[in-house]
Amino acid sequence: MAVLWNSADRAMTLRYRQVETAARALGVRVQPLGVREPSDFDAAFSAMTRERPDAFFIISDALTMLHRRRVLDFAAANRLPAMYTHNVYVNDGGLMSYGPSFSDLWPRAAYYVDRLLTGAKPGDLPVEQPTKFDLVVNLKTAKILGLTIPQSVLIRADEVIQ
Repeated sequence: MAVLWNSADRAMTLRYRQVETAARALGVRVQPLGVREPSDFDAAFSAMTRERPDAFFIISDALTMLHRRRVLDFAAANRLPAMYTHNVYVNDGGLMSYGPSFSDLWPRAAYYVDRLLTGAKPGDLPVEQPTKFDLVVNLKTAKILGLTIPQSVLIRADEVIQ
């Protein structure tokens, strides 16, 4: 499994390490593809073309999101099943995503902005983590890739794009 992430971002590198640990526990070999700037994507794509992974996983951040069209086009051109951590990739033609529910996060962000604007000290506010995660599956893309998504996955999906 190839994993693409922004290796210049410490938080994304920590996420990558979690993916790597989980993959190792499952007996899955990881092809690490850290990118730091836009020009690094071509080298990552070349590495995937040479080593041809069975699947492709993208840890989303501002850099990878900004270049998502390139990522999606590469995955489609190379018929690589890819999973993303943000549903915008799936809405734009990616296969599937599993990540925090942004519809749940935005109201919490507004709450924090309100608290800060009304005088709360940032250090006094509790740190929160997402509690709801969305699974989104694009059946159109699955069909193009020649994949059948198991019914057990479709039943669990929060959104299925026909």
